[in-house]
Amino acid sequence: MQSPRVEAPLRTLMGPGPLNIHPRVYQALGSPVIGHLDPAYLKVLDQVAELLRMVFKTKNRITNAAPGTGTSGMEACVANLIEPGDPVLCCVHGYFGDRIRQMAERQEAKITVIEGEWGKPTDPQAVEKELKKNRYKVIGLVHAETSTGVQQPMEDIVRLAKEHGAMLLLDAVTSLGGVDVRVDEWGVDAAYACSQKCIGCAAGLSPVTFSDRAVESVRKRKHPVRSWYLDITLLDKYWGTDRVYHHTSSSTLNYGLLEALRLIEEEGLENRIRRHTRNHKALVAGVEAMGLEMLVAPEHRLPSLNTVKIPSGIDDVKVRSYLLETYNLEIGGGLGALKGKVWRVGLMGYSSSAENILFFLSAVSQALALQGFKADISAGLAAATSTLKA
Repeated sequence: MQSPRVEAPLRTLMGPGPLNIHPRVYQALGSPVIGHLDPAYLKVLDQVAELLRMVFKTKNRITNAAPGTGTSGMEACVANLIEPGDPVLCCVHGYFGDRIRQMAERQEAKITVIEGEWGKPTDPQAVEKELKKNRYKVIGLVHAETSTGVQQPMEDIVRLAKEHGAMLLLDAVTSLGGVDVRVDEWGVDAAYACSQKCIGCAAGLSPVTFSDRAVESVRKRKHPVRSWYLDITLLDKYWGTDRVYHHTSSSTLNYGLLEALRLIEEEGLENRIRRHTRNHKALVAGVEAMGLEMLVAPEHRLPSLNTVKIPSGIDDVKVRSYLLETYNLEIGGGLGALKGKVWRVGLMGYSSSAENILFFLSAVSQALALQGFKADISAGLAAATSTLKA
């Protein structure tokens, strides 16, 4: 008896990621599989690296797509920069800031944690206070906190890191490709992202970039990097001019990533950032006009990931299940301290569109109505549409 064929359902993806991708990226993902040392494929890797420099806004020589999801990029940055006994300052204001802490802990770093309120950014004054008390090798910071929808203001913390000689490790998983990231201008020493969010590809690759100072620090380590697979000096021998075999790189994923990056280049990075911002504002206008509330204060909201407060008395799981079963619409629930308290609505890459905003508002109003919450959908659609036209 033959096993039944399994087909993935066609969803509208508006959660924290993955998101729907452009038809050209789907086509590129269907490219023939070729060898990881094929000369034609190595040219693709060169193009990927160059376009990633454009998106990261950096000239860093070591800029590539590490194998694995954004978590592998996080581990690559942590494992390369940190070794046992290193003093590390972890800024935690959400689920993924704490994941940096956990990884640094496994490297046996000497960790100090600045614990912030979920839904608010890290306070630069708290960072300054710690930097005055102790000298730190690395500051771990999340630019776009996926669990809360907070965008961290960078200027003050960047200045403090420079003044105190600390290397800056930055999580740009939910910002790269849709929100302004300035690696060189900010003086970021190591940053990582993922392929499936604002970049607009499938999951499975993690863009990373390392400054010359970071690379020098890795080369001067007293202990070998504990992750052989993610040792950036070994990965560089494959991505760089040496072309030394390291792992069986996925040609299909990198062809898809290259096409996603080409789409960013065609749209223009600044235009893309403006599109994400405009659509975010339209979604917020619609949500608030309907009678719902956002979690994050306006000045700290992340355009790519919107956290909407769940009204009192509303069953989170029932709403999300109804959206999935009735409309094939996926949104995200809260993580950690925000579980059951917020919905996470992603507007990233190809999925950041006017059509998706209006679809979400209409669908969620129906889901809420089933539980007795009367959202003013007419006002919500009017507010979102007006904002989109502005």
